[in-house]
Amino acid sequence: MSGVLKQALDDLGGLGYLAWDTVRYSVSRPFGFGLLVEQLFQIGVMSLSITSIVALFTGLVISVQTIYSLSSYGGQLFIGDLVALSLVRELGPVLTSLMVAGRVGAGITAELGSMTVTEQVDAIRALGANPIKKLVVPRVLATVIMLPLLVVLADIIGIFGGMVAVAAELGQSPDFYLRRVLGALSIADVASGLIKSAVFAVIIALIACHRGLTVTGGAAGVGAATTRTVVSASISILISDFFITKFLLWALV
Repeated sequence: MSGVLKQALDDLGGLGYLAWDTVRYSVSRPFGFGLLVEQLFQIGVMSLSITSIVALFTGLVISVQTIYSLSSYGGQLFIGDLVALSLVRELGPVLTSLMVAGRVGAGITAELGSMTVTEQVDAIRALGANPIKKLVVPRVLATVIMLPLLVVLADIIGIFGGMVAVAAELGQSPDFYLRRVLGALSIADVASGLIKSAVFAVIIALIACHRGLTVTGGAAGVGAATTRTVVSASISILISDFFITKFLLWALV
């Protein structure tokens, strides 16, 4: 038990130092826009397919479940409200972040881990460059920029999926459904989802980079670090979601 606690504290300390270095080097020259653009494409554009599919079927499932749950109470008119609020405030940010943690987090750890065990990171230091500036900063910034955009797109696709389900099951008109959606959502709801996604992005990117840069044990170590990244990031997202939700309900409502 003490060994696990010590490892957890070491990881937290390493993440803290990495976060501080990332902030410092992200505002220092040179800015490396080329590296940032490359990571924006890899993290954002390449994740569109999986996040869109998850969002679409999440919206479909929520609508179908809500239709049958509320049918006994005559509450089918409120399906658009429930779908919109569920997706924008909670399911959109959380599910999209979990998908990104699985795809992007694992990819970052595998890439940086491979560079670490093959001494490419040491070679960067030997050439006088800073590996945090060159490897970590572009990935963290790209994740923070792209994850909220992916969440917004996922919300729209999920709401569309809900509209398709409601139209097919109840014959409810898209115009009525969208009016219910727009009437249910507020700026605080949208802000809540965007704030959550930005925090989740920082968590995913920092954990992935930290695991990748501290890999030991060759190829087997890279595989183990990749698995730990996905598990750690997913658990951290779910735990932090609770505390962020409590804080936002106090601050925004």
